[in-house]
Amino acid sequence: MLEVDGLGVSYGGVVALSDVSFTLCAGEILGLIGPNGAGKTTTIDALTGFVVHRGTVQVNGVDISRRSPHERVGAGLVRTWQAVELFEDLTVAEHLAVAAPSAGVRDVFSDILNPRRRTSVQFDRAGHSDAEILERLDLSDVAGSIVGDLSQGTQKLVGVARALASRPEVLLLDEPAAGLDAEESRAFGDRLRSLVDEGLSIVLVDHDVELVMAICDSVVVLDFGSVIAAGSPAVIRNDLRVQEAYLGVAAEPVRNQPDAAPEDAVDAGHADSEPTTGGTP
Repeated sequence: MLEVDGLGVSYGGVVALSDVSFTLCAGEILGLIGPNGAGKTTTIDALTGFVVHRGTVQVNGVDISRRSPHERVGAGLVRTWQAVELFEDLTVAEHLAVAAPSAGVRDVFSDILNPRRRTSVQFDRAGHSDAEILERLDLSDVAGSIVGDLSQGTQKLVGVARALASRPEVLLLDEPAAGLDAEESRAFGDRLRSLVDEGLSIVLVDHDVELVMAICDSVVVLDFGSVIAAGSPAVIRNDLRVQEAYLGVAAEPVRNQPDAAPEDAVDAGHADSEPTTGGTP
């Protein structure tokens, strides 16, 4: 469904992404993870045409590498934003209406002649209407609410609903679980999984690694703009390069301490960030 080959991004002499490649199959979730500054959002920006990039991006076998952002949406590649980017004075339902596929000339003239007419109900590729999308994301009760009055976590869900209203074939989610507590995150993961089981394909960027490992079919790990590991969640959990990138410590000592609890490893990775008591910091 999505093929990325040799993706690269540079800002002057700074290389932000280098030779990033992966494949997303239909009806799967691919997790894209890595430490802060690893290049995850830059990857989404490149895929959706918001930054100039090297390499190729194909959706359903069609090369969209030279297309503009709105043309990539037309090809079925839709994203959410890490910083939400909603219209604070519109309602939740109005956000979905804004994102609906473009109307034809006949619809435009009908709206001019009869501005109060009911617009046709739009359906996504799984046959869900906007109302059903809201229900899927547990947003039905706030459909008429002004987005600016909602919590950050709820606004994140509105961003996902708006993206789904664009009827994507591939959905790129940038930190969609930010602002959700543990229980909300698990419920959100279940909703994503059900959408994928009905045919949607998703690339998920999130700092909630447990969420990613629980619902993703495959995971790609970035560090300093390059892919350092790729595979199933089970493979990624046991990859020493991934442990080193996340913990900030050499992989070898972690491997040689099988009895150490995960918390000990994390503390070791940040030992020089906190002074010890009763001695020299």
